[in-house]
Amino acid sequence: MPDRVHQPWPELNYEEWADTLATVHMWTQIVGKSKLANSPFRNQWWQVGFHLTPVGLTSGPMASEQGLFSIDFDFLDHNLLFRASSGLTRTIPLYQRTVADFFEEYQRTIELFGVAPIQRPIPTEIPEPIPFAEDTIHECYDRDAVNRWFRIMASTDLVLQRYMSPFRGKSSPVLFYWGSFDLNVARFCGRDSNPPAGAPRFFQLAENQENVSCGFWPGNVTASGLTLGKAAFYSYTYPAPAGIEAKEIEPSKAAWDSTLGEFLYLYDDLRAEPDPEKALCDFFESTYLAGATCAAWDIEELEQRHLPEVQESL
Repeated sequence: MPDRVHQPWPELNYEEWADTLATVHMWTQIVGKSKLANSPFRNQWWQVGFHLTPVGLTSGPMASEQGLFSIDFDFLDHNLLFRASSGLTRTIPLYQRTVADFFEEYQRTIELFGVAPIQRPIPTEIPEPIPFAEDTIHECYDRDAVNRWFRIMASTDLVLQRYMSPFRGKSSPVLFYWGSFDLNVARFCGRDSNPPAGAPRFFQLAENQENVSCGFWPGNVTASGLTLGKAAFYSYTYPAPAGIEAKEIEPSKAAWDSTLGEFLYLYDDLRAEPDPEKALCDFFESTYLAGATCAAWDIEELEQRHLPEVQESL
């Protein structure tokens, strides 16, 4: 039974749950591949991201022969829930098992709902991917660690919602991306950008406009093989403008990482702050201003600072 006391910023030791992280990453990719196959395209691939719920992650609505359909991860009671507007429901318990075993039950369950099949049942954005049906390597599931990771994302989601509030330019929802396994939100200035030649098609569509993106990343391996090995908050500007690495940001322990090409604020440093929520807001806002200033965005035009007065009038 998970701890029912709200702890917004619990301890999360990467080394202790790295194997579980890798397994859950594959499980989310499986569900994500179903969402990709059953959702129409939206700009910057926003249709593939999951949204947070009070208990976990949801695919959001998809099309099926049973009507509107969703798949939800419950990281409090540790279940995967399949639900359709026809009333058909199914549940897969989450426990220690191989990805191959999970995938076999998943395939049998989702077929009941009449959805388009996964087109490419192989994980993405990781080095040396193993097809889901053959993955007997990843099999760990630490319920407590998964619950703590989710609670960090839930707390981060609330901060990101406040961070996005004054921005009136184009912006993404707060989304969990199952490919890179991070919680992310992005602000755009309205100008197009040119992704690097030869970049994967998904990257070209995701980064075809100038943006400042930020969020939470548990430190797992990236597609390029880089591993931070620590949970961290991040912020990057695309394309990276000249001089951004020299900009002063807050809090003082946050810094530019030249290897990743982005600002990082380690989660353990946030936990040591007397007011973690304020510290995180400061990080997101100061790194946005660093990127937007260096990239010569019209910051005043992109923001609206009179929301409290509007809310008080309703």
